[in-house]
Amino acid sequence: MSAPAGRFSRSQRITLTVVCAATAMLMLDIAVVNTALPTIAREFDAGMNALKWVVDGYTLALATIVLTAGAWADRIGRRRVFLVGTVVFTVASAACAVAPGMVTLNAARIVQGLGAALLFATSLALLADAFPGAVERSKSLAAYGATIGGSFAVGPLLGGVLTDTLDWRTIFLANVPVGAAMLLGTRWVAESRSTAPRRGDWAGQLAVMVGLAALTYGLFEASSRGWDDGLTLGALTLALVALVVFVAVERRVAAPMMPLGMFANPSFAGAQVATFAISASMFAVFVYTTIYLQGVLGLSAIGAGLVYLPGTMAMFVAAGITDRILGRVAPWALLTGGMVAVAVGLAWMTTCGTDSSSWELVGGFTLAAVGAGVFNPVMSGVVLAETSSDDSGLAAGINDAFRQSGIAVGVAALGAFFPARSVLHGGSPEAYVDGLHVALWCSAAVALVGGVVVAVAMRRARATSGEAAAGDDGLAASREILDPAYTLTNVGE
Repeated sequence: MSAPAGRFSRSQRITLTVVCAATAMLMLDIAVVNTALPTIAREFDAGMNALKWVVDGYTLALATIVLTAGAWADRIGRRRVFLVGTVVFTVASAACAVAPGMVTLNAARIVQGLGAALLFATSLALLADAFPGAVERSKSLAAYGATIGGSFAVGPLLGGVLTDTLDWRTIFLANVPVGAAMLLGTRWVAESRSTAPRRGDWAGQLAVMVGLAALTYGLFEASSRGWDDGLTLGALTLALVALVVFVAVERRVAAPMMPLGMFANPSFAGAQVATFAISASMFAVFVYTTIYLQGVLGLSAIGAGLVYLPGTMAMFVAAGITDRILGRVAPWALLTGGMVAVAVGLAWMTTCGTDSSSWELVGGFTLAAVGAGVFNPVMSGVVLAETSSDDSGLAAGINDAFRQSGIAVGVAALGAFFPARSVLHGGSPEAYVDGLHVALWCSAAVALVGGVVVAVAMRRARATSGEAAAGDDGLAASREILDPAYTLTNVGE
């Protein structure tokens, strides 16, 4: 597979191009949706609950399927699953672009999330197989990571430009030609499979899907029906039962999708709590600050994208600097500092009001973004260093599942603080700002709790070394390069 003299072969170049195209498509689709949400709400006269499902339908599908998708790909072929994911994501994107209403749009977003899970579960494995040498693999993964970082950095602004100058539907329609080109390119992508694939855990898969979906639905309904409503209580009860069943299944099944024994390691367990915390706080509240910028302050989609641009660029720079000092500073100290920065930044953002300048959010968001930029490259190394090489892919998948589910649950839970009548449809700006302040303070508290968990549980945590990053399966290297730029991948996402 490798070409002589350090040059990539045609197959390697096409594989890298196809995988990076898929990555750019996924990242842009995640990032651009946020700035288009208010426009979508106005066109469809959608309430807050329907609008939140645009985000959570995608993230829930991705979070609950990604581990099973990885096991499936290992068994039947990663290229084959990548092809299926491409078709599913492309067709769902077209359905989003022509959606006549919120029900169709949200259903298509769920299908998009399923396709994204298939693509996400196979992309790194395809690169690892196509680039077996440490040096060439490092170069390919650097290109992959740059694609993620660049796509997300320009995503909010690009979403604003497309929404304001053309139509919000173009953010989904643009995926169709990209997906078609990917299908053609996969002709030159080699097939690969695991020599010892995991069996499917269908009982666990069903339980976690029901549990997270019911939890999200219950939290959504709490904002409009109240916490004591029968439907709200029923959904939350179902969620609790399903998640208890999930834990019971994982304790007994021969090949669990999430082996509970891995959580006996305090550093690994603390890492998942912290990942969930940063996702449920900073990345979840991002949805509501975007609505504030456009629905309360009256900014255009482009204007909202410009407000976020300094923070996303600062995050990318902070991640690069952190990667260079990681060997000289204890991982738990960097992680704790990152979480504290996120908490302080979110608290700073509570200075916003109904008559504020849009730029009042920039300082707080940038500080929180710097904290996230420090957090992610360190966390990726810790997760992999605290698991065996045989479990590195599974560990990375579990961490991503906690990241995505954190966003989904965070968006749903924070939504309970906002008035049922959307500010985009005549609701009170003052009431919305009051709800945003509570959501920001709660988000800051969640981030701070995540920092405390890191300081208590992860003081002995190790970070992935440079040698480990070039290990047998290549996933350690991939995550070190990927995650510095992956920080906002799941905002949506």
